[in-house]
Amino acid sequence: MSTITRRGRLAFRAFDPLRDAELLHGWVTDPGASFRTMRNARLQDVERAYMAVAASEHRHAWLGLHDGLPAFLMETYDPRYTEPGGPYAPEPGDIGVRLLVAPPHASSYGFARAVVAAVLERLFADPGTARVVVDQDVQDTVAEALDESVGFALVREIRTAERRSLLSLCTHERYAAASRPRRAA
Repeated sequence: MSTITRRGRLAFRAFDPLRDAELLHGWVTDPGASFRTMRNARLQDVERAYMAVAASEHRHAWLGLHDGLPAFLMETYDPRYTEPGGPYAPEPGDIGVRLLVAPPHASSYGFARAVVAAVLERLFADPGTARVVVDQDVQDTVAEALDESVGFALVREIRTAERRSLLSLCTHERYAAASRPRRAA
């Protein structure tokens, strides 16, 4: 499944830990990367972490392609088994997602929003998906604003061993409402 945007074609393919780890290592260790917990990771750490994802039945990683070239990473998880942190009661149909938009795409105006929209379109295409769950670092105000602009509603702050984050949820209805073109007054 691919999405055509004004920014080009966005598509997804399964992340291959052996083939893609070196590429991802460069992304997660970039000083501007939002995956702060992996900023000091070695290549072997990235390989090991994503081999665990590949072996899990509750987590999946996808390499996002922009016009056929790697541009972002999407991880999905079942929050019933991979809790985002703190006391969170997942409901049937919840799916968690984590995104990393690669440099230099991360600073390209509007690209991250196009990626989030493509991700939500993909996740909500599954009739079993009722809500999408994200947990953004409390310091990442850009991601928080982006999430809000596409329909995520803040639930509360949560704490994990690695960080403080904001737990937010988005329903298909909230996403559709946020995606409608706004009329000029």
